[in-house]
Amino acid sequence: MQIRLHGQIAIVTGASSGIGRAAALSLARANARVAVNYHSDADAARALVDQILAEGGHAFACKADISDPGDVERLFAETVERWGAVDILVANAGLQRDAPAAEMALDDWRRVIDVNLTGQFLCAQAALRRFRAQGRRDVSRALGKIVCVSSVHDVIPWAGHVNYAASKGGVAMLMKTLAQETAGEGVRVNAVSPGAIATPINAEETQGPNADRLLKLIPYGRIGDVEDVANAVTWLASDLSDYVVGTTLYVDGGMTLYPSFRDNG
Repeated sequence: MQIRLHGQIAIVTGASSGIGRAAALSLARANARVAVNYHSDADAARALVDQILAEGGHAFACKADISDPGDVERLFAETVERWGAVDILVANAGLQRDAPAAEMALDDWRRVIDVNLTGQFLCAQAALRRFRAQGRRDVSRALGKIVCVSSVHDVIPWAGHVNYAASKGGVAMLMKTLAQETAGEGVRVNAVSPGAIATPINAEETQGPNADRLLKLIPYGRIGDVEDVANAVTWLASDLSDYVVGTTLYVDGGMTLYPSFRDNG
């Protein structure tokens, strides 16, 4: 069964690299029009837009800091001005600033929470307002769809990354609360929580000797690709998942199964 998003308009935050890039490309290949949000890497965002256009899709790049309410408002306004609506939000943008808890700078704590958690709230808030303003469209069974990109560290503690883990734990409850609050209107809010996914940023951990250590945490026996997550995002954004509401889909090769207990702990 093929996923089709004909006539739908999506915003993907943090779409210039990694999971966000793969999600934007996957949505475009399912025939959605895609606003490619980026924070700093304009060249990468434009290259993705060029690829989508070359494949016959529709996309444009929009710079915005999603922790800034004004930037979020502009991101949505530019998308609506160009295409007239927003049907799908993929709230993906995030970052890490790692340190042991006792040594973590307050600015690093605040920046990670601002982007990873507050940024998702601001984008979801803008999406909900847009869904309500435009009303039901004939392109989907839902009034609108929001997919929050979280992490296995919304349930697995991560020493040395307290700000990141706290932000992702917050995303898990943000998603559930939004879903509970808005499902009656026809809005579907769900989350994808990736495990170990190979991206250029984490190449040191996912390739070479470090990868062998990482694989011990993954029962399925391989490190994930960005396409694994993108496929899940696209499914959740489609009517094929229309009865899925308030759910977190773990795309982790079984990492959340606590593999260290396979031999009775």
